[in-house]
Amino acid sequence: MSETMIKKTPIDSEVVSNVIKASGITNIGRATIRELVKMVNDIERLTGDKYIRMEMGVPGLPSPQVGIEAEIKALNSGVTSIYPMIDGIPELKTECAKFLKLFANIEVSPECCIPTVGSMQGGFASFMLLSKCRKERNTTLFIDPGFPVQKQQHRALGIPYESFDVYNYRGEKLRDKIESYLTKGNISSIIYSTPNNPSWICFTEEELKIIGELATKYKVVVIEDLAYFAMDFRNDLSKPGEPPYQPTVAKYTDFYILLVSGSKAFSYAGQRIGMLIISSKLYDSVYPDLYPYFQSEKFGYAMLYRAIYSLSSGTAHSVQYGFAAMLKAANDGKLNFVENVREYGKRAQIMKKLFTDNGFQIVYSMDDEKPIADGFYFTISYPGFEGDALLKEMMYYGISAISLVITGSERVEGLRACVSQVGLDKMPLLEKRLKQFNTDHPL
Repeated sequence: MSETMIKKTPIDSEVVSNVIKASGITNIGRATIRELVKMVNDIERLTGDKYIRMEMGVPGLPSPQVGIEAEIKALNSGVTSIYPMIDGIPELKTECAKFLKLFANIEVSPECCIPTVGSMQGGFASFMLLSKCRKERNTTLFIDPGFPVQKQQHRALGIPYESFDVYNYRGEKLRDKIESYLTKGNISSIIYSTPNNPSWICFTEEELKIIGELATKYKVVVIEDLAYFAMDFRNDLSKPGEPPYQPTVAKYTDFYILLVSGSKAFSYAGQRIGMLIISSKLYDSVYPDLYPYFQSEKFGYAMLYRAIYSLSSGTAHSVQYGFAAMLKAANDGKLNFVENVREYGKRAQIMKKLFTDNGFQIVYSMDDEKPIADGFYFTISYPGFEGDALLKEMMYYGISAISLVITGSERVEGLRACVSQVGLDKMPLLEKRLKQFNTDHPL
């Protein structure tokens, strides 16, 4: 805790200090999200005080009833006793392909739509394969900032990666920056999220076209993480078969993998369901260098029956029926899944004002030439603090977040704030704690 602190903090400072010390993490700004979750849980248990929890993107809205009912029906039908086919139930594959046509305006084959145990499993399997397709290309390029766990997956797999912070390379500037990496000849794939975790940047059609053109030119695969599908609330992306559509690189290259999550847009995080969508051209591609590792040269076959199978013998049977029902309801215009999650944008708007009214600044404030949208995440800083120190200091005030440094951001002064666990009923407490923080740290 800062030596300049002169007032009693909202959370018992001795307990906070002891929990941080007991964690064994010398710099909590470098802690993983789950490590921070454990620390906050421990402090709440020991003090009885509740935090304003912004460290983890836990969906805070009810799941669509249509999915719950379909899953219950599946459970009662006896699917729990049967292993699911590893490529997924036909209903889910069909509805996923329809969903992408109606909401992203792209053509994908149901065969190439594969259920995974959340998007994280889909990403892990993709990294395994793409790093082995060609011996000379084993490195992933991260367009950062990004989801910290994906880099942890690379470390676990022993896969090298390179990265850059995209904030100063928007629009046409993006082309030269990406190409400076691709010309080296070691890049196998490019990964990013849009809307972006943690900054909430959303790539434009121009930028996606640049990425797609370069992927085609250099024969690299783009992994597009669409965990926050259609959640750029500045545009109404909720009407099936009507523009505007979810922007995607799939319009601009034949070499792509899409990660579509059930966790955020469909509030189904607890059931761990996602979809791995592979372009038909990539699915049918042959890479001889795959054979020593996966006993197949065919990308799609190796993905399904070697990579994914080595991680899990299929995605839970009942949840596939639940997710299929939600996608079908969205496709049929009976479930406006976007309207259900607009609450996050409303919370972000309120929370950003509370922070800026009390001396904080928005770190990633612009999205190309537009103000950043209100969504699932936003980024904050406070004058005089580096991000690591700010994160630790805010722990004493009962506010948790994560450092931008672990996301690959170059903005070392910043933190990522997630709005999902901060309901409207918690805004007065957040305001009270921010006012005290501002008072105790005058500008």
